[in-house]
Amino acid sequence: MRVHIATDHAGLELSAHLIEHLTAAGYEMVDHGPRSYDPQDDYPAFCINAAAAVVVDQQSGVDALGIVLGGSGNGEQIAANKVRGIRAALAWNLDTARLAREHNDANVIAVGGRQHSLEEATAIIEAFLAEPFSGDERHVRRIGKIAHYEHTREVLD
Repeated sequence: MRVHIATDHAGLELSAHLIEHLTAAGYEMVDHGPRSYDPQDDYPAFCINAAAAVVVDQQSGVDALGIVLGGSGNGEQIAANKVRGIRAALAWNLDTARLAREHNDANVIAVGGRQHSLEEATAIIEAFLAEPFSGDERHVRRIGKIAHYEHTREVLD
């Protein structure tokens, strides 16, 4: 699986750890930055580029997911969710990470680097990457309604 990763300065240490750890676990890691610490950096470009790369890969048939990191993960999730076709979920424990994949077919996980220990954050992300989408009809239907709105701005009941 290819994993696109992006962060801001607050998640830089976690990002470096994840790139090394997940590469060793067999994932193909693509780093969308930043490359160095800058407390004034602006995360939207990094996160949007990572999310856009996930969409391109998935549309090309590549098995791909994304990770966006920050202090809280909130802004990074918001930025990623501006990319058409992205379902980014803020995960704060193992259950929210697994359910994001199982029920929502989330294709990007957002995690707050300042909210968890390195071990906790790693476990949350590993749970997300390992969990398959259930494919249950009710979840497919709901995701379809979200995608319909995303493309048409029409709300389906």
